[in-house]
Amino acid sequence: MTAKVAYGDVEVGTELPAQSFPVDRATLVRYAGASGDFNPIHWNEKFAKEVGLPDVIAHGMFTMAEAIRVVTDWTGDPGAVVEYGVRFTRPVVVPNDDQGAVIEVSGKVAAKLDDNTVRVDLTATSGGQKVLGMSRAVVRLG
Repeated sequence: MTAKVAYGDVEVGTELPAQSFPVDRATLVRYAGASGDFNPIHWNEKFAKEVGLPDVIAHGMFTMAEAIRVVTDWTGDPGAVVEYGVRFTRPVVVPNDDQGAVIEVSGKVAAKLDDNTVRVDLTATSGGQKVLGMSRAVVRLG
């Protein structure tokens, strides 16, 4: 596959379609099974609170994965991502209710680089607070 977005069609400031990703406790259990990360802060409310967290929190790698989906959906090719990194700034708190939490992600082209690549800066929030900092991907476009 190659990215469906052409390098020549984007400019610095081009915005990617924003997306919202719901997450509930069942999602966290499924992710724990897939990743092998069964740390009780991701599923046991009592334990999470005992270690000073406000409630159960989403896995950091889960939050990262949801954020990069904005880029992979935009390009149409997950293989177009050349580099990706974030800093974790706040956890995504997932209450045990009918709604859970929502991770809101937006992105924009921050720089056009060599070899048909661009740097995309992502903003990820949950509950009105930024949950990822320095969230950046380098993407090779068509």
